[in-house]
Amino acid sequence: MDQLAQAAALYYRNFAAVAAERDLTLMQGKMLGLLRRPMPMRSLADLLACDASNVTGIVDRLAARGLVRREADPSDRRVKRVILTEEGEETVRQIRSELMSNLTGLEGLGEEDRRSFQRLLGQVLPAVSV
Repeated sequence: MDQLAQAAALYYRNFAAVAAERDLTLMQGKMLGLLRRPMPMRSLADLLACDASNVTGIVDRLAARGLVRREADPSDRRVKRVILTEEGEETVRQIRSELMSNLTGLEGLGEEDRRSFQRLLGQVLPAVSV
């Protein structure tokens, strides 16, 4: 568990630095990364483990920069979903690319070892459904 905690801490330090290069906070970067598909604001608050009012502020700042937009959920117009814009998608691609280039230890793993690592992580840390 100590190694897992150290790996997570290293990843988030790296993630925060990469996000900061794009004038994003860690939470703004995390939110962008979660938006693989349109997501209700309440779901974002749950995933980020923060109050809905904090999510509103984060979304406001990202929307002001043109990285996300809000839209009403087609099945319930009272629910607001957050969606990445094209610029937001490009920002996420850049962040992920830079993160991968900084994780040089993964480059040393062969394809079989990478699959095993991913499988083992999935067993230890089951995926969060979003």
